[in-house]
Amino acid sequence: MHALKSPLMASSLYICTPFLILALFLSPTSSAVVPSANSSVCQYTRYPSFCRSSLPINNSSANVYDYGRFSVRKSISAAHKFSSLIDKYLSGSSGLTTGAIHALQDCQYLAGVNIDFLTNAFQTVDKSQTTLSTMKSQDIQTMLSAILTNTQTCIDGLQATAASWSSKNGILAPLANDNKLYSVSLSLFNRGWGVKNKKKSSSVSAHKKHIGFKNGRLPLKMSERSKAIFETVGRRKLLQTDDGGDQVVVSDIVVVSQDGTGNFTTVTDAINIAPNKSAAADGYFLIYVTAGVYEEYVNIPKNKLYLMMIGDGINQTVITGNHSVVDGWTTFNSATFIVTAPNFVAVNITIRNTAGAIKHQAVALRNGADLSTFYSCSFEGYQDTLYTHSLRQFYRECDIYGTVDFIFGNAAVVFQNCNLYPRSPMSGQFNAITAQGRTDPGQNTGTSIQNCNIQAAEDLGSTRTYLGRPWKEYSRTVYIKTFMDTLIDAVGWREWSGDFALNTSYYAEFDNSGPGSDTSGRVTWPGFHIINATDAVNFTASSFIPADEFLPQTGVPYSSGL
Repeated sequence: MHALKSPLMASSLYICTPFLILALFLSPTSSAVVPSANSSVCQYTRYPSFCRSSLPINNSSANVYDYGRFSVRKSISAAHKFSSLIDKYLSGSSGLTTGAIHALQDCQYLAGVNIDFLTNAFQTVDKSQTTLSTMKSQDIQTMLSAILTNTQTCIDGLQATAASWSSKNGILAPLANDNKLYSVSLSLFNRGWGVKNKKKSSSVSAHKKHIGFKNGRLPLKMSERSKAIFETVGRRKLLQTDDGGDQVVVSDIVVVSQDGTGNFTTVTDAINIAPNKSAAADGYFLIYVTAGVYEEYVNIPKNKLYLMMIGDGINQTVITGNHSVVDGWTTFNSATFIVTAPNFVAVNITIRNTAGAIKHQAVALRNGADLSTFYSCSFEGYQDTLYTHSLRQFYRECDIYGTVDFIFGNAAVVFQNCNLYPRSPMSGQFNAITAQGRTDPGQNTGTSIQNCNIQAAEDLGSTRTYLGRPWKEYSRTVYIKTFMDTLIDAVGWREWSGDFALNTSYYAEFDNSGPGSDTSGRVTWPGFHIINATDAVNFTASSFIPADEFLPQTGVPYSSGL
């Protein structure tokens, strides 16, 4: 374990007026079926005493929906106050270290995301009805889960990079209360509007799609050159459809080429001209990145919806950087490639961080993009290679290289048919494939690794390698039908710090194969489980993330069930 990584706990549509935010009276909802007293409602949260003291609704007929709405309103107020507090610290940052400033800037960004998510959540729950569609309920639970993740990320960054900053407690103290309030909001939402658990079928099912495009949906004004490029890309085997099924809809295409023969020479320039806030019906804005090594830091912001990026193949189209914690970056902002735009798709690209093991945390990809998809991509780094930060994600037929905690974060994420390659870390270190960051039992997050292949990278040697360790209190990781070679230690899993999270984490294995899959010598923690098909199906693509809702339009192949 490396000391730098702390074992401690990682579009605005509605404008709230101060009167709305601070309003204390909420009209009751007559159709509620849960207990109405304050103490009864608060018992469903992690913090009953905090809930009772912070939600003083003086209305004997108030119910879980009233408390839920009020809690989200109060959360909006708290997020605004915290954002103003961060702005105050940054405006007087002359005496702060570079690390402290970077951590505060992360907090500033994350506070803005939280305000967006909370206002969207309030717009949904502030309706007269008390039920939501399954998809809408999952959307709001996802956003409220991400709010807790964002707040924890801010806390982690401050603790890791501002150890000598005496004023940091002026931020950490209010954050601790905010985290409790956000947890209460999530608990009340789940209790009132959440999707009720349903029995899932454990039968084997598959949904296969092949990437391709409907020529009929090409824009009429596309240039002859762009049409020629599109047809060239479309003829590649990857982009062909063999079954005559649905094809991917593309609105336009631009080409990135380092030799100047394309529309742009950098990936960033192509992203900048992509349309803002596209709708699904518009189709994907396709950026075709030709072979080459692109030394740039790519950031795809939240307003670049439905963007698809296709390269010439793993190790052909390479995006590379070398930011690291040792060189003054936060883990959160050390990434070579950052994406937060919903419905992003990447195909045939290598994303690399070359800082090396000696530089400790150094992220290749940080993904905070809801309903995002990576297909036939490669992620290369050492410690903290792939940061599956938040929201819902899917990876298919990808290669992932790393050492300590090289797949980490708190998204709801499914990996299918991927290759995981532990490599040689620094002297004295061990490898942990996953470090999942779930901090609250109400979060719909976790890491599901299905039909994957775990084998040693060429340089691994005899380093002890584990399936994962509990970064946060409710860490959740499941391995399903995955091949595990001899590199996996017989105990399977590793402690984070003493007995932290050994009772509250959820680690499970189902029907894995290979010499490293023998469970007879596994850890005996209460949080470790050998599960059956009935339990495993809850972590498949159609159950754990809404695969059938968003993956067909991407054209990426996937399996819905076991």
